[in-house]
Amino acid sequence: MSETPEPRPWKAAALWLAFLGPFFFASYGLANWLAGRRAGVGSVAFDWERHIPFLAWTILPYWSIDLFYAVSPFVCSTRRELSVHCRRLLAAQLLCVACFLAFPLRFSFTRPAADGLFGALFTALAGFDKPFNQAPSLHIALLVILWVRYAAHLGKKGRVILHVWFTLIAVSVLTTYQHHFLDIPTGLWAGLFCLWLIPEKPVESGERSREPKRLRLALAYGIAGATLALFGLLLGGWGWLLLWPAGALALVGVIYAVCDARRFHKADGRLAPPAFWLLLPYLVGAWLNSRLWTWASPAPVMLPGGLLLGRIPTRNELRTSGARSLVDLVAELPVDRTGIAYRAVPLLDLLAPSPEEIAAAVAAVDELSGDRPTLLCCA
Repeated sequence: MSETPEPRPWKAAALWLAFLGPFFFASYGLANWLAGRRAGVGSVAFDWERHIPFLAWTILPYWSIDLFYAVSPFVCSTRRELSVHCRRLLAAQLLCVACFLAFPLRFSFTRPAADGLFGALFTALAGFDKPFNQAPSLHIALLVILWVRYAAHLGKKGRVILHVWFTLIAVSVLTTYQHHFLDIPTGLWAGLFCLWLIPEKPVESGERSREPKRLRLALAYGIAGATLALFGLLLGGWGWLLLWPAGALALVGVIYAVCDARRFHKADGRLAPPAFWLLLPYLVGAWLNSRLWTWASPAPVMLPGGLLLGRIPTRNELRTSGARSLVDLVAELPVDRTGIAYRAVPLLDLLAPSPEEIAAAVAAVDELSGDRPTLLCCA
C-alpha cells in the first residue's frame, strides 16, 4: 500500500518568507548604518579590478536574485526541504552580517552614471544599499544556496538555463560596481559553509571520543588556521587566498572539537560537494601526508582470514591488490569504489576509535565475509 504523498507546505513557506524578508532588510540595513557611522572604513581591491567594465544592463540579473529569493520557499516540496533551505538562508544572513559588523569594508570605485530603466534600478538600489557590507558577499552566499535549491527541481534543459542566468548574477556583482573581487570567493565560501552546516539529510552523530588528544588536535588545527589567516592578511594582495586553507583548517578544528567523523559528509566514497570544496586545501595536504607516510610500503598487508590492511587506495592500487571488497575507515579522503562491495566506518585521524566505532568496523568486515579478500583501509 503506497503512502499518501506529503502536501506542499505552502503555509509554512509563506510564514518563513514573512520572517526572512523583513529580517534580511533589517539586519542588512543595520550593518550598513553602523558601518556608515564609523570613520576610516577601508577597502580591499586589486589594481586590475579597475579594468572590469561597468555594464549597466547587468543590474537586471543583479536585481533578479530578489525574485528568486522570494519564490524559493514555495519551490520546496516537503517540510524537511523547506526547513533546510530557509535555515540555510538565515545562516548565510547571520554569518555575513556578523562579518560586516566585525570587519566593515566599503566599495572604493566611483560608479558611472546610468540612465533609463537601468538608471532607475540603480537609484532604487541606492535607496537601501550603501557602499558597505562587502566581504563576504551576501549576494554570492545566497546565490549558492538558491542555486542548489532550484537545480534540484529542474530538468536537464532547465538547469542549463539556470546555470547561465545564475552565472550572470554572480558576474553582475562586479559589473554593477557593487563589490570588489575578494567579496566573491569569500561569499562563495560562506554559501558553501551554510550548505555544509545544514545538510540535506540529517547527520547521525555517534559517540564522540573524550580523550584529551581530541581537543589538542582541534586546538592545533585552529591555531594553524588562524596563523595562515593572519599571514594572508599581512601579505595582502594575492595573500588573501590563504584564507581558503585557513578556513579549511579551522573547519577541521571544529569537526574535531564538537562534531564527529560523519561531518566530513563522505558517502559512497565521495565527499559531498560543499565539504569537498570547503576542505580542498586540507584534503590535498592530507592526501600527500598519506602518501609520504606509506612511501616505503604502499602495498597492503595480508592478515589471517582473507583481510588486507593498507592505506586508502587509488583505483589502480585497489585493482592490483586483488581485493573484492573494501571497508573504508578514512573520514576525509575520497576513494573510487566503483564495482566493488563497500562499507564505510569513518574515523577521525590520529584518534583511538571508540568502542562503538570498533564494533561498527568489525560488523562491516563480517558483513563482507562473502567477498574476500577485504581491504581494510585507513589514511
